[in-house]
Amino acid sequence: MKIQFYGAAQRVTGSKHLITTNKGTKILLDCGLFQGIGTTELNLQFGFDPKEVDFLILSHAHIDHTGLVPRLVRKGFKGTIYATPATKDLCEIMLMDSAHIQEKDLERINKRRIGRNEEPYELLYNADDVEAALKLFKTVDYEHPFVIEEGVIAKFYDAGHLLGSAGIYLTFEEEYKTKTLFFTGDIGRPDDKILRSPVPFPQADYIVCESTYGNKLHEPEADMKTHLLRIVYQTCIEKKGKLLIPAFAVDRTQELIYALDQLSHEGLLPQIPVYVDSPLSVKATMAMKDNEECFNPEILAYIKRDGDAFNFENLHYISDVMQSKALNESKEPCIIISSSGMAEAGRIKHHIKNNVEKPSTTILLVGYCSPGSLGAILKTKPTEVRIFGETFKRKADIEIMDSFSAHADYKEMIKHLSCQDASKVKKLFLVHGETDNQLMFKNRLNKAGFQDVFIPTQGEGFDL
Repeated sequence: MKIQFYGAAQRVTGSKHLITTNKGTKILLDCGLFQGIGTTELNLQFGFDPKEVDFLILSHAHIDHTGLVPRLVRKGFKGTIYATPATKDLCEIMLMDSAHIQEKDLERINKRRIGRNEEPYELLYNADDVEAALKLFKTVDYEHPFVIEEGVIAKFYDAGHLLGSAGIYLTFEEEYKTKTLFFTGDIGRPDDKILRSPVPFPQADYIVCESTYGNKLHEPEADMKTHLLRIVYQTCIEKKGKLLIPAFAVDRTQELIYALDQLSHEGLLPQIPVYVDSPLSVKATMAMKDNEECFNPEILAYIKRDGDAFNFENLHYISDVMQSKALNESKEPCIIISSSGMAEAGRIKHHIKNNVEKPSTTILLVGYCSPGSLGAILKTKPTEVRIFGETFKRKADIEIMDSFSAHADYKEMIKHLSCQDASKVKKLFLVHGETDNQLMFKNRLNKAGFQDVFIPTQGEGFDL
């Protein structure tokens, strides 16, 4: 049996890990989009033939884990796609949104390429490819074993990272021997405000583990609402400006709404409008409400008392593009939550463009941003920033909160792995992280007893 790493290898996005059994069956774990500046060409080539892949198993719906599924189908994949029910629900809205973004972005990119006498890029996929991909989905609940083929059994374990997110446990019977592999997907945080905590998983021979925050500890959870309220007051009351929050449409946006809902319920939130300006976020919030079985007991109790964790006075959900554009003309103090979370695309990029030169504006960054993304650049608090090919003076304040992160920090990841007897893990592969963080995390894992820790490079393969 062999595993090869075709994405999220010494980088955070593009999750793709291909297992080839001794019988020649090819099982792909995730099929994510590379994100950030300079990734267009990476997304055009898989490094393997999609027609040869027999099965695809998805850990969760984030685009850096599912965003190339329609292209995989476009290029010939015809197998079964396994996912949890909530992952499929989210993929239905997120992949269609991604298809529209691909078309818009490609039009802009190719206009520049043609102007430089360069060959235009081909379209990654369109809405028809998304529809074709969705027909291949087969949903399976958490901890219900499902047979991939004779000798290969899989099971999903709640990862607590996103609605429907899962670690994937695989059992292989090969040549009268049993081998087990666990892919963590993205590990969520214990005591998440909305989702259940990650659950332990059975002993594994091999582990493929994310490492996004392999060298980071999150700020104490207890400070989160106080921190957020301080930023709201400073921006909207003292400066009478706009608070712009780039946020992933799924989970991060709902966490922000839930926090603001609680502050409103407690009578602490100022009487200012809060806009969720993203058609995808609106649909995702409805999908969240339809999958409350994934929620933790605390938010379920809150919903029972309050009636709705995602709706309060002065909260407005916006889908219409003209209403979104009107926000740029408005001078009223307000909060605007909009995707994308890395500020690389979507309506938030336009809001930042129209407000980044205003000292009354605050841009609050609440999640991971891949290197080269607009969000990552803003985190450095530059004096100038380029948006849509134009240069702007950065006069807006920049605030950073990592307490909203859906990724476990290094202590939380090691705690998640503590369900394992480290001496029985033959190899542990680190993916979904930047190299410096991975090296630090590797040292910490060694100290925790995991001796054979590898950091694969793009395309590298290992015999198991």
